[in-house]
Amino acid sequence: MRSPDGRRVRTFLPGDEKALVEAWNRSMPADPVTPRWWRDKVLLDPNFDPGGLIVAEDAGRVAGCAYAIRRLTPLAPGLDLEPETGWIPFLFVTPEARGSGLGGRLLDAALEFLGDRRRVDFACYTPHYLLPGVDPELYPAAGALLRGRGFEKVTTAVAMDRGLAAYAPPATDLPSGYEVREPVDGELPELVRFAAGFNPDWGEAIRKFRDNGRLLIARSDRIVGFTAYGAYEGPAERFGPFGVDPEERGAGLGKVLLHRTLARMRAEGLHTAWFLWTGQDTPAYHLYLKAGFHVTRTFDVMRLRHHSSR
Repeated sequence: MRSPDGRRVRTFLPGDEKALVEAWNRSMPADPVTPRWWRDKVLLDPNFDPGGLIVAEDAGRVAGCAYAIRRLTPLAPGLDLEPETGWIPFLFVTPEARGSGLGGRLLDAALEFLGDRRRVDFACYTPHYLLPGVDPELYPAAGALLRGRGFEKVTTAVAMDRGLAAYAPPATDLPSGYEVREPVDGELPELVRFAAGFNPDWGEAIRKFRDNGRLLIARSDRIVGFTAYGAYEGPAERFGPFGVDPEERGAGLGKVLLHRTLARMRAEGLHTAWFLWTGQDTPAYHLYLKAGFHVTRTFDVMRLRHHSSR
């Protein structure tokens, strides 16, 4: 519906995509996207519903967008559609349209699309997301808008980087009774199940990965840890996923896996290792710090609970 000032909010129409990418990049210059990203991660997402892609116009020009998702297909085999949960992977308003109320209208339309979901997560939708939450330094207005609609911060996530140009692996002792190596193909089903035990998205990332040379496993009589790099679509410098069985932690397996993977990345000629997020209250965070990683960005992971249709 168009308001008297010429602004309106509507659902996506084919042909919007070029203007949406251009508006995104003006709205979020620290996190630019390409038409290919928009096609692959939004339009071809298995849960895409054009009714959930809400577009704001100002005088006929795209001025913002919000994207709401309800699962149409399970994240992984054996899982359900998570009917109590919805996601808003992104929301943006162009600089010249801010302060006009379009952000609130976009968010309200996205929440209306999600209906009576008891939980709505912002940004951290899997399998396709660009950021794990709201960057409070770069996008404070987005956090204020979400809080004003009842969203709360549930945790802090950090992105971390480590330069590899001068990396030299430290001496690490592998505990007795374990081996660390590339998996053979016959071990991949076990590895997929192990990774999915941390997060179903990790299991699917390993299932779709086709480069055992960028995978390492730690095992005794079973797989007890793993690392990967280049496992997600995009640059090989992206480290992860990475997990060690909680019952096996404290023996030094995580340190061995991490440094052997960084050594492989350096040998491949990669100059940086980075990942999008880990929690600051996790053992992994402290392991990364000791390995020379530093925090590059901080995100507020936001969630709305007990949502009802507006």
